[in-house]
Amino acid sequence: MAALVEMELSRIIISEINDQQVIYLHEVDGEREFPILVGMFEAASIDRRVRGDVPPRPLTHDLIKSVIEHFGGEPHDIIINSLHEHTYYAMIRIMHNGELMEIDSRPSDAIALAMHYDPPLPIFVEGDVLEAVS
Repeated sequence: MAALVEMELSRIIISEINDQQVIYLHEVDGEREFPILVGMFEAASIDRRVRGDVPPRPLTHDLIKSVIEHFGGEPHDIIINSLHEHTYYAMIRIMHNGELMEIDSRPSDAIALAMHYDPPLPIFVEGDVLEAVS
């Protein structure tokens, strides 16, 4: 694994007329920033959490969080670990029984899950990916 760069969610752009929404990650202690296109559902989920709007019943990312916790997992962080043909790949890392498990995920779902924690889970991007998009 290449060097990891810590990032934070800096902006969410939601458009009612486009299918693709945009979230921006900004380098913690740095200048680099890059966009990721996400679907409306994931953007809305992230936006709800940023605004502190908790739905009355669990939605998909609430459910994922609940399942992780119910089975004794402790969320560690998320990593955007590769970029292939304009598609980002990510993983959610969870500690379970002393073992760090890596679960394949779309970046949009990983970031949405990260925002469901207080404080949000750390978001990292592999240095090679950040260099490719900077």
